Amino acid sequence: MKLATIRSSGHERVALVHDNDSRGFLIGSAAERSGEADDTFRSMLALIDGGDRALDRARRLFDKYGKDPELSVILSTVDILAPVPEPRQMRDGMSFPIHIVQSPRGSLKLKARMSGDTKELERLNAEPLPELPDIYRQQPIYYITNRFSVQGTNTTVKWPRYSKVMDYELEFGVITKGKGANISAAKAHDHIFGFTIFNDFSARDAQRVEMEGRLGPAKGKSFDGGNVLGPWIVTPDEIGDPYKLNMEVRVNGQVRSKGVSDGMLFSFEEIIAHVTQDETLMPGEFIGSGTVGNGCGLELGWFLEHGDAIELEVEKIGVLKNKVERQDIGA
Repeated sequence: MKLATIRSSGHERVALVHDNDSRGFLIGSAAERSGEADDTFRSMLALIDGGDRALDRARRLFDKYGKDPELSVILSTVDILAPVPEPRQMRDGMSFPIHIVQSPRGSLKLKARMSGDTKELERLNAEPLPELPDIYRQQPIYYITNRFSVQGTNTTVKWPRYSKVMDYELEFGVITKGKGANISAAKAHDHIFGFTIFNDFSARDAQRVEMEGRLGPAKGKSFDGGNVLGPWIVTPDEIGDPYKLNMEVRVNGQVRSKGVSDGMLFSFEEIIAHVTQDETLMPGEFIGSGTVGNGCGLELGWFLEHGDAIELEVEKIGVLKNKVERQDIGA
């Protein structure tokens, strides 16, 4: 299934996406029609909390009422919100080796450009890339970001006023299910509710400075609306092998980079096993893969401009669309 959170007639509703991703079946309304109304479908988190039984109910309701036009909406006429508007937790990883080794070089090049140091820029361009630091092979690396700064597809990301360098990041990730701790990698698949796309918008100049503090990103990542999820959640049975998916970035309709979800240093199952060592995983958390190689402007030296339209496409999931706007333009 593909499951979306939409806003229709002023209300947030959970919808099962169907008809070539053009329509959303209102699961809660169908439950009312069947005389089985309860809180299971009042939100995506409620559905996730309901576990496999809730998903089975959703399937049965669609099988029974899916052809009723009164129980579906045309998705182009409603707001598609982030599938989980307020995840219970957000963790984002560093899983793709090319991105890991290229990003620090990109930050140094950015610093050289901003200071006008052409000699340093020439030196960096001539220098070979370093080896992958051993720590990234020893254990999954991730940071925790602001779960309240989430928005969905077809929205405008407001460029933070303190930044002059705005960037996108091509990622995908999982939404978790089933509370648990000390979960083995072998059993972690049972804690994956589904997959979605993540655009981890980044204020690169702010991030570059704060990373010198050796603690992790803060204002470089956490600004209102900067964590974009969507357009929906796709359950694992529709994805198949999540580590062979084609991925692509388009800016203003032009392909900027392509990648594949192959080559993660640690699978999502292994990341979950690591996270849950003496720490409880909650249903409805988001765990990001980290940026695929060449999946951001920092690696390419090619950043966003005011008004740019960004599309992230991940095979079998869909397309996540956003625009960026500077807040000081026309003020």
